[in-house]
Amino acid sequence: MRSIFFIFSLLITQACGVYSFTGASISPEVETLSVAFFPNQANLVNPTLSQTFTEALKDQFIQQTNLNLITKGGDLHFEGEIVDYSVRPVSVTSDQTASQNRLTITVNVRFFNSVSPEKDFQQRFSRFSDFPSSENIASIEDQLVEEITQELVQNIFNKAVVNW
Repeated sequence: MRSIFFIFSLLITQACGVYSFTGASISPEVETLSVAFFPNQANLVNPTLSQTFTEALKDQFIQQTNLNLITKGGDLHFEGEIVDYSVRPVSVTSDQTASQNRLTITVNVRFFNSVSPEKDFQQRFSRFSDFPSSENIASIEDQLVEEITQELVQNIFNKAVVNW
């Protein structure tokens, strides 16, 4: 009985073609994905951020969809640039010193859907993470960048294919 249920469930989800368990709504006509390198044009440059962000965006789509990654000209195509990478105080104590700092990353994204051009967009996505000013940014920067990058990538994925 379990085998029949499993096969039936598999056939239903495969026949639909548009639904995935991630919530992505991708037309069955869309088969390929391309992601251009996102250069870092921020005033403060983290030397690994461009590569980290670009690869995280690719990985999100590879892991969450059945799209084939190609170098350029994909049915879904992403390009853009990192436009802000900054550390600023967000909470000040009574003696005028920062008690909390905020690392912010902002990415300008251009998305093109060759199958459904009405879904194309250009938008800035920004995320941040706060940390105590007593911590040295150099010691926690990699962890913060990873967290913020994952949030950015999830938001971009949702905007492009989840249709929330």
